[in-house]
Amino acid sequence: MAQAVQWQKSSFSEGGDGNTCVELAAAPTTLHLRESDTPDTELITTTAPLANLIRGVKAGLFRTAS
Repeated sequence: MAQAVQWQKSSFSEGGDGNTCVELAAAPTTLHLRESDTPDTELITTTAPLANLIRGVKAGLFRTAS
C-alpha cells in the first residue's frame, strides 16, 4: 500500500480559495507534483530531473515564440 504524502502549495500560487496552484509532496525517494484543479493526476519524479527542469525554466529554455 502506498504511503500518503503531505501536499504543499507553491508560494507563487494565487491567494484565495481558487484551484490555481501547483502542489508538491516529498516521499522518501520521489517527488510528486500536481495541479490543484486536477488532484488525481500526479507527476512523479526524483530530485535530479526536477532540478534540471527548474534550471531550464529559469534560463528561459522553454519560452514560446511570439
